Amino acid sequence: MFEAMIQEFFSYLWVIMPAAWGCLSVYGIWYLTRAKNYFPISTAEAKQLWMIHRRGMNCDGKRWKQVKQHGTTVGFECECGLKHMQTKPIVGNHPILNIQGQFSSFDRLHTSHKST
Repeated sequence: MFEAMIQEFFSYLWVIMPAAWGCLSVYGIWYLTRAKNYFPISTAEAKQLWMIHRRGMNCDGKRWKQVKQHGTTVGFECECGLKHMQTKPIVGNHPILNIQGQFSSFDRLHTSHKST
């Protein structure tokens, strides 16, 4: 009886394995692109985001409430029902900063003003 079940399982293995790999790859793609972590923000940032929401959406809400997760502020909730949670992707690259601290003599020679 048990051997017959194993034989039946192995006869359908050509269907089961591609389906299992397909499900695993779809989940992996979803996890890398859509899964997010909550990003802590300060109380002042939450209040500023709420004020931007009020002005941008013409919201009549007079009060806002901090949304906390594990003791840190991660967003706000407005009286109008909007709940903003600051998130960031789990997998992502840091932005590339293009900071130029030094100027060449060529840049100094071709400015439109005279340095004093």
